[in-house]
Amino acid sequence: MNEISLALRGAVQIFSEEGLMSRLKSGKRLKIKLGADPSRPDLHLGHTVILRRLKVLQDMGHEIIFLIGDFTGMIGDPSGKSKTRPKLTLEETRENGRSYLEQVGKILDPEKATIAYNSEWLNAMNFADVINLASKYTVARTLERDDFTKRFKENQPISLHELLYPLAQGYDSVALQADVEVGGTDQTFNLLVGRELQRDYGQTPQEVITFPLLVGLDGKEKMSKSLDNYIGIDEPAPIMYEKAMRIPDVALMEYFILTTDIPEDEAREVIEKDIVEAHRVFGREIVRMYHGENAIEEAEARYKTVAAGAVPDVMETIVMPVQEDDILVTQLVHKAKLAPSSSEARRLIQGKGIKIDNVLVEDVYAKIPCTNEVVVSRGKGKFVRVKFE
Repeated sequence: MNEISLALRGAVQIFSEEGLMSRLKSGKRLKIKLGADPSRPDLHLGHTVILRRLKVLQDMGHEIIFLIGDFTGMIGDPSGKSKTRPKLTLEETRENGRSYLEQVGKILDPEKATIAYNSEWLNAMNFADVINLASKYTVARTLERDDFTKRFKENQPISLHELLYPLAQGYDSVALQADVEVGGTDQTFNLLVGRELQRDYGQTPQEVITFPLLVGLDGKEKMSKSLDNYIGIDEPAPIMYEKAMRIPDVALMEYFILTTDIPEDEAREVIEKDIVEAHRVFGREIVRMYHGENAIEEAEARYKTVAAGAVPDVMETIVMPVQEDDILVTQLVHKAKLAPSSSEARRLIQGKGIKIDNVLVEDVYAKIPCTNEVVVSRGKGKFVRVKFE
C-alpha cells in the first residue's frame, strides 16, 4: 500500500478527489488542518482514526495543523446534538487543550506539527466583523443541517450563537489558509462551510476528507467517554486489552481497518478463521502501539485472570476519605465511577452486576465500613480498588 492509499485508508468522502490528488502529487508542502473543540480532555481510539491518517501525511512532509478550538469550544459544537450544549469558559477550553496536546503526541510528532488556537483570530473580531462573516451564508443553508432540521421540526430551541458555529469553524480555514481539512462524518457540513468561505475570501477552497465515526464497545453508539463505551489511549495496557476482547464481533473488522495498520486481507482471514483469536490479535496490536511490546504479556495474563472469574492485580485505584458512618454500596459504586448515579448503581445491583471483594451484592441497601480497602467490580471486566485514607 503506497503512502497516499494508506493516508486515505477508511475515508468516507473526499471533496474533491481530483483536487486532492492533484495537490498531493504537486510536491507542495500542504497545510492540513484538524480541529478539535476541547470539551473533554481525553482521547480514545475513535480519535485515532483521523490522527493516524494525519501521521502518514506528516511523514510525507506535509504540515499538520492541530487546531484547538478554545473559542468555538465556548460556543459548543451543535453537530449531532438534540439540544444546546452547555458553554465552557476560555480557561476550561485551554486546560482541556493542554491535555489534548500531550495525548496527540502519542501519534503525531509534536515537533513537526503546528498548534493553533482559534481564539487568536475569533476573539479579535468586532461586531462589524461578525456581521460581515454572517453575511456570507444564508439561514436556509444553515438549517439544511440534519441536527438543526430535526430540532426545528420538534420545536426544540436553537440559539442564534449555534447558527454561528459553522461560520466560526469555517473561518478557521480562512485564517489558516488551509489546503486540506480532515474530520469525522459528523463534521461534513462544517468542513464544507470552510470551503465556501475560503472562496468568498478569495482563497482556493480547501479539499475535505471525512472519516467514519468508530462505533463503541456497545456496538450501537459512536465511541464516547460519556457513554462509557470507549478504549482510551491513555488507559493501562491490561485495561485496553480486556476492552479489546469486548469489541462486538460484527465491528471487529472496522476496528482493524480504522485503528491499526494490519492489512485488511490478514485481518479478514483471522476473523473468518477464529473470532476469539482475532480479538486477541487486535488486543495485542493496540497494546503494542500505545504501550510497547513488553506490555502485551501482562495484559494477556490479566485478561485470563478476569475471564476465570478472579480479581486481577492491575486496576484503577480511587482514594476516599475515612468516615465513621458506613457507606451505601450504591453510593460507593457511583463514587467509584462504575455507575453514572446511585439510582443506576441500584439497577446494576438488582441485575446482579456488582461485587464487593468478588462477593455478589444482592441487597440494594447494603452498607460497608469506610475504613478498609475494597475492590468494587461491575460485570466481568470493570474493577476499581477503593482505599479509605
